[in-house]
Amino acid sequence: MRCLLLLVLLWSCQSLAAGFSQPVVIDGQLRSYQPTGAASEPWRICVLIPNAKDRYWWGVTWGLQQEAQRLGVRLGIYEAGGYDHPDVQVRQFDHCVAKGADGFLIAAINPSDLCSRIAVQQSAGRPVIDLINGLGCETLSSRSRVDFADMASATVTYLSKLSAGRPIRVGWLPGPVDAGWIKDAERGLHAALHGTAITLVHGGYGPLDRSRQAQLTRKLFKAEPKLDYVIGNAEAALFATELVGSAHSRTRVLSLYATDRVLQQIREGDLLAAPTDSPVTQARIALDLAVRGLKGEALPAIISPQVEMLDIRTLQRFDLQRLAPPGGYRMTTQELPN
Repeated sequence: MRCLLLLVLLWSCQSLAAGFSQPVVIDGQLRSYQPTGAASEPWRICVLIPNAKDRYWWGVTWGLQQEAQRLGVRLGIYEAGGYDHPDVQVRQFDHCVAKGADGFLIAAINPSDLCSRIAVQQSAGRPVIDLINGLGCETLSSRSRVDFADMASATVTYLSKLSAGRPIRVGWLPGPVDAGWIKDAERGLHAALHGTAITLVHGGYGPLDRSRQAQLTRKLFKAEPKLDYVIGNAEAALFATELVGSAHSRTRVLSLYATDRVLQQIREGDLLAAPTDSPVTQARIALDLAVRGLKGEALPAIISPQVEMLDIRTLQRFDLQRLAPPGGYRMTTQELPN
């Protein structure tokens, strides 16, 4: 029992250290991020995320919980149930305000829905941090996010090198149509495609649940059975690997972002590659920024981990604690404490 406890403590200490071990881009400059010390009081931070269906957000939630433990703050974590429920996220924000939250981390469903409400909280001295998805509001304390245009661009660059300039047809299954990060991804995608021999075949938009993404993926393969590659959100990419495997197709699949299940499929050779924005790191930095703001410190405008492409080769040297929770972790939401 004592040995098991020591192993758990060792994992915890390594996890906390790993969250800040990589260089990040701070207001345009590549630097090491030095986390702040413990909070001067047990502030209550409200976290809003789009959903718990996509395991990407499991890593985010785990990172937040680990960082809250280190800092000595208390979290309320709320998920809206999907990108088709922006009204739920607005109500959750209002709920946190009514409960007297000291600060906010927002992974927005819609980039502008909360802006007027955020301005009120900012004027009252409560920090609001843009977490991952991208808020279009002018009044924000800081941003912990990676531009998904860079994620898409890295993926296209990877394919361009792999195809060595030969003409290829690539299916595209991005996700929900109104999400800010999807708009960013498509901006980067089209810019990166310019001047290449890649023909893009759009598979349509849809919520990030398995059933809807399965429908879109089947439809895409039925219309275009001889695609060279498919790039999709994690749910679409994972389902595409099943279709490719059952049909013994030569189509190769890439995910637009990495989750623990995506990494497993890369290891097994079923999925070719995926870029990562180190979501666990982004989550920890976002909470650290909120505490800095509550301490009265000046905050940078934006902090971004560097995008890295993960495939069977690069996975061997990648620190998985930047991306996913440990095995056995299950995401849970939690009410903001009184």
